[in-house]
Amino acid sequence: MSTQSPLTTGTDSGDGSSRTGQLYGVGLGPGDPSLMTVRAVQVIARADVIAYHSARHGRSIARSIAAEHLRPDHIEEPLVYPVTTETTDHPGGYQGAMDEFYTESAARLAVHLDAGRTVAVIAEGDPLFYGSYMHMHKRLADRYPTEVIPGVTSVSAAAARLGTPLVEGEEVLTILPGTLPEEELTARLASTDSAVVMKLGRTFPAVRRAVERSGRLADARYVERATMSGERTGTLAGTDPDSVPYFSVAVLPSRVDATPVPSATGEVVVVGTGPAGPLWLTPETRGALAAAEDLVGYTTYLDRVPVRPGQLRHGSDNKVESERAEFALDLARRGRRVAVVSGGDPGVFAMATAVLEVASAAPYRDVPVRVLPGVTAANAAAAAAGAPLGHDYAVLSLSDRLKPWEVIAERLHAAAAADLVLALYNPGSRSRNWQVGKARELLLEHRAPDTPVVLGRDVGGPEQSVRIVRLADLDPAQVDMRTILLIGSSQTVTVRRGEDGDGEEIVWTPRRYPETSEAREVPGTPETPEVPETPEVPESLGSPQT
Repeated sequence: MSTQSPLTTGTDSGDGSSRTGQLYGVGLGPGDPSLMTVRAVQVIARADVIAYHSARHGRSIARSIAAEHLRPDHIEEPLVYPVTTETTDHPGGYQGAMDEFYTESAARLAVHLDAGRTVAVIAEGDPLFYGSYMHMHKRLADRYPTEVIPGVTSVSAAAARLGTPLVEGEEVLTILPGTLPEEELTARLASTDSAVVMKLGRTFPAVRRAVERSGRLADARYVERATMSGERTGTLAGTDPDSVPYFSVAVLPSRVDATPVPSATGEVVVVGTGPAGPLWLTPETRGALAAAEDLVGYTTYLDRVPVRPGQLRHGSDNKVESERAEFALDLARRGRRVAVVSGGDPGVFAMATAVLEVASAAPYRDVPVRVLPGVTAANAAAAAAGAPLGHDYAVLSLSDRLKPWEVIAERLHAAAAADLVLALYNPGSRSRNWQVGKARELLLEHRAPDTPVVLGRDVGGPEQSVRIVRLADLDPAQVDMRTILLIGSSQTVTVRRGEDGDGEEIVWTPRRYPETSEAREVPGTPETPEVPETPEVPESLGSPQT
């Protein structure tokens, strides 16, 4: 692709004749002709052919914007869509009809270009931003000299007409088509700072529900036909769904300096950040963290959450869980929206239990409390190593700070005797390192010495280390509080992949279990089970959880 500037007509062949014309994709801006760029006006003035898309009624918004710059001697090429929202009997369906239309339209423009004419395909907004021009560009730009003239988008126009910042500082702007499934819209809106949802019209009810479910309806705005005749702005919540045209957008503006929306009642949401940084956050958790007025948590976990203007952060030591929970609930009683931040999954050896325990006491029983799931360390380490948790497994904590070692040992015996894979949390620390050795001795009473053990340390973090060792070789000195242990069952297998067996080592536990106890005594690699991907469970019981 090449760009010719200043504007020329055709490409010189070297002998004075012109072989091919130049293609221009011309952005006209959001609707007001005065918002066209100087370059757009120049290109239209010098073009031989003006092409534009329209529906079958023949009216083209792009043409109406550029009308005062069109000359009587311009060759006009209306590219009329065969379908818009209606059904079609085309054998390829809607997409087939559109693909055929774009191919035919490109062929029509190619005739002009081959004749040496300059062709300007005009488009409202920006040509490469949800624009119809891009379909001509993809079919012609590799064959003819091409230049794209950018234009002011409807997103920028809507923000300008609202008179409110769209994004500021390190905020993230997400632009979404309203045609996405409602669940997808909800997830994406919940996980971003600012957003613009386009292509409303018939999608408006689903978009409004998605905005409301993401907790953003109170500050969401509506803009219709920005800078055009008939422009309308207002709140999204107050917009009549039956009055919404296609050329309208929903805007979730910047939260910086935004006036907090008072809540009728406070709330505590307990969230998990996963085992490491932002990549492990769920969209729902991102939304809860963004909506919170106060963040409460262990300082190490709070540091994983991006700083937001106007949001208060209350960090504390790792050993004051009850006090932290009470503090968060007191804030919520005063009408604050509070997020209690935990590592991993908040319900697995983490803050959800502490919050719910305090919330069950008389002073806090009326405070709304929600728990949002997160990725727990066992699942993260298992995924990094392969699939050691592919069959039944048990999760235990080796810390004896909140329960006696005798209880831990009894449970280890029971789980090992049942031939369960084990996920061992809190295996050791600087002041407590003897439990790993004791656990290894106990487990060797039930497991073979070569039972695979996964040591996952700082999974997802900058110091991630995932190693597979034999149970007999498990060294307590290599285990700390940032490590989780996954102990295989009698059926767990380690395999070194690669053509010559020199590739990465993985570990996995098959989902099919031998029918006889004798089969368990013979180690080996079982055949891949031919079982459904999801176990058959009566619908009344719900979906099984790993």
